[in-house]
Amino acid sequence: MAVWKRESPSALSPVPESNHPAPSKRPSDSKRTTATTMHCNMVTSALPGCFQCPQPHFRQKGSKRLSNVMTSSDRRCVFPPKMADNLPSEFDVVVIGTGLPESIIAAACSRSGQRVLHVDSRNYYGGNWASFSFSGLLSWIKENQERTDPCEESSTWKDLILENEVGIPLNKVDQTIQNVEDFCYASKDSPEDVEEVGALSRMSTLAISSEVVEEVSITSEAEKETLPSEDQSLGSDSEEMHPKSVAQHDAECTAGKDGVETTSPGEKDCDSVIPNLLERENSESASMTEAADEPRKITYSQVVKEGRRFNIDLVSKLLYSRGLLIDLLIKSNVSRYAEFKNVTRILAFRDGRVEQVPCSRADVFNSKQLTMVEKRMLMRFLTFCLDFEQHPDEYQAQKECTFSDYLKTQKLTPNLQHFILHSIAMVSEVNCCTIDGLKATQRFLQCLGRYGNTPFLFPLYGQGEIPQCFCRMCAVFGGIYCLRHSVQCLVVDKETRRCKAIIDHFGQRISANYFVVEDSYFSEKICTRVSYRQISRAILITNGSILKSGSDQQISILTIPPMTLGQPPICLIELCSSAMTCMKDTYLVHLTCSSIKTAKEDLEPAVGQLFSEATEAESEGGGEGLKPQILWAVYFNMRDSSNINRASYDNLPSNVYVCSGPDGALGNDCAVKQAEAIFQEMFPQEEFCPPPPNPEDIIYDGDGSQPEDPGFGNLSEDKPETAPEKSTEEKEEPAEELHEEKGHN
Repeated sequence: MAVWKRESPSALSPVPESNHPAPSKRPSDSKRTTATTMHCNMVTSALPGCFQCPQPHFRQKGSKRLSNVMTSSDRRCVFPPKMADNLPSEFDVVVIGTGLPESIIAAACSRSGQRVLHVDSRNYYGGNWASFSFSGLLSWIKENQERTDPCEESSTWKDLILENEVGIPLNKVDQTIQNVEDFCYASKDSPEDVEEVGALSRMSTLAISSEVVEEVSITSEAEKETLPSEDQSLGSDSEEMHPKSVAQHDAECTAGKDGVETTSPGEKDCDSVIPNLLERENSESASMTEAADEPRKITYSQVVKEGRRFNIDLVSKLLYSRGLLIDLLIKSNVSRYAEFKNVTRILAFRDGRVEQVPCSRADVFNSKQLTMVEKRMLMRFLTFCLDFEQHPDEYQAQKECTFSDYLKTQKLTPNLQHFILHSIAMVSEVNCCTIDGLKATQRFLQCLGRYGNTPFLFPLYGQGEIPQCFCRMCAVFGGIYCLRHSVQCLVVDKETRRCKAIIDHFGQRISANYFVVEDSYFSEKICTRVSYRQISRAILITNGSILKSGSDQQISILTIPPMTLGQPPICLIELCSSAMTCMKDTYLVHLTCSSIKTAKEDLEPAVGQLFSEATEAESEGGGEGLKPQILWAVYFNMRDSSNINRASYDNLPSNVYVCSGPDGALGNDCAVKQAEAIFQEMFPQEEFCPPPPNPEDIIYDGDGSQPEDPGFGNLSEDKPETAPEKSTEEKEEPAEELHEEKGHN
């Protein structure tokens, strides 16, 4: 029997390894052992304690520690679907969908000792929380543009329903994305069949076999020898030369209508590709001084070739440094699986100009945009907001009015009112009341200084990293994962009105006590009384920042005020290449707002004020003060299913819980609150995502026998009661530390 005790806060140490052999090799690292975790696509019920998740990444140059998260390369070694038809027939919890709230629930259930099956009909993790490479996003766009009305539901599952049961069919096609429009403004100066560097050719999953998997491993071993020494994170399948998000999937690896396609080693020799890439990079660095004042001309072919450098989020969010998600990442120790970068600038848009907003006390007094009187006014008001509850007399008279009207009564200049309303509180000018505005300002101030001069953090490689981190935690504690595994229906007992089981696309009946289902899986028959909102999204690839500064490695957030009455404010997040979301000399820009019309109609006016199309800029010629050019853009509307009352779903069994997709808010609090509420309703006596046991605190008694290693490290077999000495890289750190990138910008 093993017990464990905690004598000190657990350090955020590197991700543990599993004892089970990996199906393919990874690059060696002199400072750590070879990765031995199992692939998510390989379903193995015989080893309930093993990793059912992809292999960890290796150190990225300039990052603080290992980033151990799931990658798209792990989906390349896909095993035949028939291997998944031997799943266990009973679980405690079945989770359908791999979005953020579902992944948190799966991790919490697995951590508390429940048997968890986590499935998704998609061939990538994250759902609408996912991140894609550029080619993966093009495939996602094509899939949603060509999507037709859902066909008639299959009746094969009806033969498996007993007399005292009724089936609730689930959707096979995702209907949450609409009005997808993409545009290319960069010049296309190369053939259309240009491919990504390191991309592999297509191959049907139905034809893949164990020999193909072995061939991928052998090929990757030969390919890694050709890589530059400074990039050590290439995956086993010629993945990009830095860690990738799990949700990224190649255009060659997307599901078709008749079957699933996967990739196999390409015919092109990697030796002819890498030297050319290195030669081009050397020539660019040599001419950098001469072309310092001229922006680099980016063509569409370059974007495609460097497509694996992109990690493009479907939903754009940031993490408040004292928000619920950061607290949960630290508490559960899931933060060890990811790395974060501080948002460096908060911007304001006023009178057609973009300006930087001073946030901290030092920024306020160093700002040249504010007069000395304005600086004192701002500091006085912000000091009041920190503990405004202690001074109710200051706002009781304006309690019912809007926050915008309240600011006008505080003797603040129009300049300060604009900064506070749109860049600090970040609330609506029309719909936000005084109390909500003061709370938003207070939250902003409380988050300052924890990890930097702004309140926000951004996960390296995109928002899609966060769901996969919780999926990994679930897998560490025995959860089983199946992608491309659709569920035909829920089986409900007519007498008790409780869900008994699911029937998957193989016709297998899987029983469980609780079922967690993402909203998009429910058919229209269940959601007839549900009223959905919509989010307008735009994603741009540009050749420059909206506000040039001494450094070209800035992560910025800008709130664009409504341009006309009745329009919502627009949140703009600009990401640089050091965030591992785009290629060098480009920026990735996300725009988000509540939908009024289509995404293009809602967002195009704001885009036109801040950016120019590449074709327009070329015709006008260069010049100082020229707007950054748009190289490529996509607009789409996404369903917002948050804050929907459970009673709105018709005939929903009592043990079936609904998780919503992404909401339009900047943070992730809604998803965390929803996940915790569902978990506590299922298991009220269990702690929500408690810290994992520290292997060094495990004490063995009795005959000294050791239980199966849960994957958090290997204890010494000779002296089980003595913990091994930590290496320099694994020394304990403060419990609140996150893995921020410390490399040079």
